[in-house]
Amino acid sequence: MKHRYFLLVPFLLAVGLLVACAPQAGEIPLIPSAIVHGDPTEGQASLMNRLGDAGAQVELGDPVGQDFFTVKGRIIKVNGMDVQVFEYASPEAMEVDAAQVSADGYSVGTSMISWMATPHFFKSDTMIVLYVGDDVTMTALLESVLGAQFAGG
Repeated sequence: MKHRYFLLVPFLLAVGLLVACAPQAGEIPLIPSAIVHGDPTEGQASLMNRLGDAGAQVELGDPVGQDFFTVKGRIIKVNGMDVQVFEYASPEAMEVDAAQVSADGYSVGTSMISWMATPHFFKSDTMIVLYVGDDVTMTALLESVLGAQFAGG
């Protein structure tokens, strides 16, 4: 009987150590901002890499949703400012949502939007990129990477 406990105690200690060191539910593992997951030549990963190559500090942020878009997006922090990225399954699917955005960016489909600052909508391949702000350096950076805005200020 003593021998069973002798073997059981180290086993339970090892299991306890593994459980204590494992990430807990809801914890987000720390990933250096320079690491971008996914195909680096496509979509959000490509955008983050191109912004980084242009000299911007880029970090992956939280998920985001806009009721007027058919996909959920992700915030990326560019030089500390929020940029929303909505990635679609195909260019055609992206164009369906992009066509709903008014030229000034203050309405999308039947939604009238009261932005806190000027909206700037860009599109590239399968993405719609939205920056809401008045920082001309940010707008110029996004234009250098994505091309001209298709809607907004």
